[in-house]
Amino acid sequence: MIKRNTILKNIKKVSLIAFSSIALISCSDDDDAPEEQNEEEVITTVIVKLTPQGGGTAVTLTSKDDDGADGPNAPVISVESLAANTTYNGTITLLNETESPAEDITLEVEEEDDEHQFFYTVSGAISGTDYTDMDEDGNPVGITFTLSTGDAGNATLGVTLRHEPKKPNDGSLADAGGSTDVDQTFSLEVE
Repeated sequence: MIKRNTILKNIKKVSLIAFSSIALISCSDDDDAPEEQNEEEVITTVIVKLTPQGGGTAVTLTSKDDDGADGPNAPVISVESLAANTTYNGTITLLNETESPAEDITLEVEEEDDEHQFFYTVSGAISGTDYTDMDEDGNPVGITFTLSTGDAGNATLGVTLRHEPKKPNDGSLADAGGSTDVDQTFSLEVE
């Protein structure tokens, strides 16, 4: 009888310990749990549309990389010439064309505008760019912008999208920080 009581006491102790452990685990603080990360989107296509202020034919610059930025194939670039001494209203569209229908990644950038910023790097016959859209804190985003050309000649337009850049920043990639989602340079002719 004594042995049976000892066994029952031991079973009760083990049950109590197991129950207490389960209760403690289920009530643990979730602050130590790893933070869920946003999965990086696939961007296969960058489309820059430039419409001359005051009217005229819009110009489209396209970079299409069907195997994604990490794939072995280089993107296919198509450009049109820009007019000299002209200011253009610009918009940029990002697509994931590995899905059908294509996913418009620009909508996500717009929704998370405080976590994104486009940077435009120009040279040659492009005299500059200016942001025309801001996030809720008044920092530039760059989905819309203006671009101005100078006299005729060759030019380049670099388009870089940074995820989680430092905001505000001085407008340079060196000061921006963050990670690069898009980095494309278009070689252009200004006529």
